Amino acid sequence: MNDKKPTRVIAVCGKGGVGKTSISAAITKILVENKEHRVLAIDADPAVGLAAALGFNVRKTVDDIRNNLISRVESGSQGDKREIVFSLDYEIFEALEERDNLAFLAIGRPEKDGCYCQVNSMLKDIIETLAKNFDFVVIDGEAGIEQVNRRVLRRVTHLFLVSDASVKGLNVAKTIKQVADKAINYERAGLLLNRIRSKEEKSKISIPLELSLYGTIPEDDAIRDADIAGKSILDIPTTKVFDAVKRVLVNLSLL
Repeated sequence: MNDKKPTRVIAVCGKGGVGKTSISAAITKILVENKEHRVLAIDADPAVGLAAALGFNVRKTVDDIRNNLISRVESGSQGDKREIVFSLDYEIFEALEERDNLAFLAIGRPEKDGCYCQVNSMLKDIIETLAKNFDFVVIDGEAGIEQVNRRVLRRVTHLFLVSDASVKGLNVAKTIKQVADKAINYERAGLLLNRIRSKEEKSKISIPLELSLYGTIPEDDAIRDADIAGKSILDIPTTKVFDAVKRVLVNLSLL
C-alpha cells in the first residue's frame, strides 16, 4: 500500500520588494532540514533571486528550453510530437539542479513574443509530472499568481501572500487573492506580514477582511546581511525569521 502524501505545493506571491524570495528560501530551508522530505524549489521570478538565496548557479532555464523549441518550430525542424516531448523531458531534467534532498528549477524569462500555447502546455505537463516526485514544491512567484498557473503549475495547495506593513503591499496581496479565487485551483491562502519591527507596528496594520493572517515575520538583520553578502540562506544558522516561518508551517500542518 502506498501511503505517500500528495505533493504539497506552496506558491509565494506579493508586491515586489516585500521579501518574497527570502520567505521562499526560508520555507525551503526549513523543509529540507527533514532529510526524509524531497523538496523542489522553483524560481518563477524572471530575476531568479531564489537561485542566489539558495546558493544555486542557473545554467539553463525552462524559458531557454521554450525559446529554443519555438525557434525550431518556426524553422520547421522540430520533429514529430513524440520526439519533441522526449527532447523537452530530457532538457528539463538537464536544467534541474540537485543537492541532497533539494532540487532547483528556474523558469526564466520568455524572449519570444506571441502565443505558443502547445509549447507552454507541453512544458507545464512535464513540470507537473516532475513535481509529483517530490513531497514539497516551493514556488517563488512574480508579483501576481497568474503566471504560476499559466507557466508553472495548475494546482497550488498553499498560497502565501507576502506583504510588509505598507498599505500598497497589503492592497497588492488582496488583489492577488481576488485573482487567485478565479484563476487557480488552490486549497488554502493566507497573508504573511513580513519585516515587522514591533508589536506596536503590527497593531497599526489594517489587514483587508479578504485575507486570513498566516503569521508575522520579524525584521531580521541576519537575513539582510546575507542578502548584502550574497550568502545562501541555507548556510545561515537559526534566526528569528526561521523560527517564525517554522511556526507558520507547523500551524498549517506542513511540518
